[in-house]
Amino acid sequence: MTTDTADAKRTGQIHHVELSASDLSAAAEFWDWLLRQLGYEAKDEWDGGRSWENGPTYVVLVQANTSDPPFDRRAPGLNHLAFHAASRDQVDEITAGVRKREGVSVLYEDQHPYAGGYYALYCEGPDGIKIEVVAPE
Repeated sequence: MTTDTADAKRTGQIHHVELSASDLSAAAEFWDWLLRQLGYEAKDEWDGGRSWENGPTYVVLVQANTSDPPFDRRAPGLNHLAFHAASRDQVDEITAGVRKREGVSVLYEDQHPYAGGYYALYCEGPDGIKIEVVAPE
């Protein structure tokens, strides 16, 4: 179990990422599935949010303020999140799972799985957040 304090030995590494969802219930279902595929475990759950952890890193999902503008990955700010995969097989398994889910889609189908020049899944999750899952060589 991680703590919410910093660890000087991990200087420069990502501590956590917080995402906002327009529909927390629908987004949490997707993120729970994806993050568990990538080795994350449930960390906390509260009214208005959820979190998952993998070692010293955790991902937080909260209900967005309805007055906030919708997320646009092409606007200034965050473009996408990229995760390490264990293998090409894991990338393929996650890709198959994305294709079965509503509200998410595989991006760059005509170039998949080499859209970035290496073996990876690019998909768009709930609220338009682009996700990349990268296989090792």
